[in-house]
Amino acid sequence: MGALKPIAWRDLVRRLHEHGFEGPYSGGKHLFMTKETRRLTIPNPHRAEIGPALLERILKQAGIDKSEW
Repeated sequence: MGALKPIAWRDLVRRLHEHGFEGPYSGGKHLFMTKETRRLTIPNPHRAEIGPALLERILKQAGIDKSEW
């Protein structure tokens, strides 16, 4: 599989919904999404795109393999 590519915030949320996450909900400084007992912090939607390095950290925290993404 190739490297991760930058993704728009709305597309990130949509794809996380496809993987069973609910939200986003406000929670202090950052928004978060939930799936069962997992709470996933996501960046605020103030930047144009989420870069590959941050996306990789989000996927790791979400328990989503890059090949499933």
